[in-house]
Amino acid sequence: MISAKNIWMRRQQCPCGDWKCYVTHEGDAEETSIASQLVKNDENSLNEAMVAPYVGMVFKSDDDAFEYYGNFARKNGFSIRKERSRLSPQLGIYKRDFVCYRSGFAPVRKKPGGEHHRDRKSVRCGCDAKMYLSKEVVDGVSQWFVVQFSNVHNHELLEGDQVRLLPAYRKIHEADQERILLLSKAGFPIHRIVKVLELEKGIQGGQLPFLERDVRNFVQNRKRAVQENDALLTEKRENDTMELLDVCKATKETDENFVYDFTVDENNKVENIAWSYPDSVNAYTMFGDVVYFDATYRSVTYGMIFGVWLGIECNGRTIFFGCALLQDETLHSFAWALQTFVRFMKGRCPQTIITDLDPGLRDAIRRELPSTRHVISVYNILPKLSGWFSLSLGPQFAEFKSEFDALCHVENTEDFELRWSQMVSMFGLGSDKHIALLYAIRTSWASSYTRGYFLAQMTTTTYSKSVDAFLKGIFTAQTCLRSFFEQIGLSTNLQNQPRHEMQYMHMKTCMPIEEQARRTLTPFAFNAFQHELVLTMQYAATEMSNGSYLVRHFKKMDGECLVVWIPEDEQIHCSCKEFESSGTLCRHAFRVLIGKNYFQLPEKYFLSRWRRESSLAFFYDPDTQHNNDEWLQEFHSLTETLLSESSVTKERSGYIRKELTKELTRLLNEVRDMPDSDGIAMDFTLSPNRLILE
Repeated sequence: MISAKNIWMRRQQCPCGDWKCYVTHEGDAEETSIASQLVKNDENSLNEAMVAPYVGMVFKSDDDAFEYYGNFARKNGFSIRKERSRLSPQLGIYKRDFVCYRSGFAPVRKKPGGEHHRDRKSVRCGCDAKMYLSKEVVDGVSQWFVVQFSNVHNHELLEGDQVRLLPAYRKIHEADQERILLLSKAGFPIHRIVKVLELEKGIQGGQLPFLERDVRNFVQNRKRAVQENDALLTEKRENDTMELLDVCKATKETDENFVYDFTVDENNKVENIAWSYPDSVNAYTMFGDVVYFDATYRSVTYGMIFGVWLGIECNGRTIFFGCALLQDETLHSFAWALQTFVRFMKGRCPQTIITDLDPGLRDAIRRELPSTRHVISVYNILPKLSGWFSLSLGPQFAEFKSEFDALCHVENTEDFELRWSQMVSMFGLGSDKHIALLYAIRTSWASSYTRGYFLAQMTTTTYSKSVDAFLKGIFTAQTCLRSFFEQIGLSTNLQNQPRHEMQYMHMKTCMPIEEQARRTLTPFAFNAFQHELVLTMQYAATEMSNGSYLVRHFKKMDGECLVVWIPEDEQIHCSCKEFESSGTLCRHAFRVLIGKNYFQLPEKYFLSRWRRESSLAFFYDPDTQHNNDEWLQEFHSLTETLLSESSVTKERSGYIRKELTKELTRLLNEVRDMPDSDGIAMDFTLSPNRLILE
């Protein structure tokens, strides 16, 4: 008769080494029958037929051997532990000793003064039960052989219900750990936590695989670990913020136009810190009319909020104005950040500030920037809708989101109020706190209320993606705040940013107004201008008795705009307020001007922030310009004329690009051959940030 022991020995020869898989391998009919019987009830059947370890038994690894011996021990009323191991340079660990948990005797511990500790009863009683293993390499494969085994105990073995309470078997599984921590965080005492777990598992009291003291020890150890980790993070943050402050001081010594500020707490520890660069301050003088403040990034390591002020320059690129590291998202921290930013920018407040949905930030803006219009970007609201409403609305959420999207673009406030009320009623959201919040701040995000705020095309999808790309470029893997500071410097240094090549801009209408715009505006601004001009052809204008005009799309009977033309002041106003929002005249205004036979627009309708000369002035230090006004004015005039004339045709553009490169290269080589100094310093280059500190 084939025994379970025989099958175990044959199992070692199975290609996959799996007990169950042996059934389908080389065993004969009798062996297959026995093996099938042993595994028919999975692991329970296997435990019932478990073979005692014996000398010569083979395991693939010492871990397999320990697991097997542990299962055998539990079935027989005791537990085991690892004792000695031996190491060799050739084989690594080649000896393993596993013993009964009561093997040996507890060592006598002494106090530092030589006194004995209070005697505490030990479970160790010199039990000689053991399993020793030795590793051998057979045909290049490591195997572990049992070389000694004894199952003789000098103590009483435990019954099944008692053995589960031995320390080796009192395991708190991961799912139970999470539940215990959650209940503990909620304020449940330990005995209540145990009771909850018993009720949830549907078992009688005392039948958990662990004891109440195990739960208490687990909670205490986890709290201790969290406290130690928090202490280490606090120390690291304090050291790194001090190093960051030192870097700012060193940068200030190198470049006196670099600006920074910080605050300390009651323990004289650095609390908040902000900084900006000379190039950023210079850029703000031209493009600081609209500012985007992003405070959505938090450092996992330092627990600090990263706030950054961004804008858009005349070529449509995201531009950096300044940043701050804040301890929290409170009104106090945000107020300090806004005060500091305005001070960095020489006291000039932006016309409009665009932010995320944050109550503390909203209150700080009201207090510190009372004359600045606050806009909450819809692109920061839309991602939150799913978390707020998808669960409560279920299959209706898609319809709700579609209605909300439409509400974002309703043109007048009366229609918004009516449709909002209808939407709330339709979806039964009258008591929802998020709906109440959105309605309370509707004047900051709904287009019908923000229409006419100057936004410089910074609430578009394109700009939102540009900001994300810019911030991702900053938030690369950093090891400390110093390297983070350096990465910001590299990302924001204007000399490192790509220049827009001179572009040939195609005419689409051949109107003189279009030609005027092509000579005046940057390619980015001209594209927006041209888009509106081309759409003019689809609109009809009807003059009213008071001299104003109703402008309507030729296919749409609603959605008309009222255009007011004041000829004596050459002023034109449209109810859509596109010019007030983006700085580009709208299709409705163009329709009236064309009807008035205007071939040239008044200069005031080409904002300086979108003009070509702004792109040129962007890369010059204002102090240098002040000292060399005449030379720079002449240079600007020449370059502006050159850009205007060369962009008329592709042939001109190609010729200038080719010849200008040759001439600039020649001039650069000649300048490099000149003496380094003649006693007079003349610096016309962009003031570098010089951020990389060794």
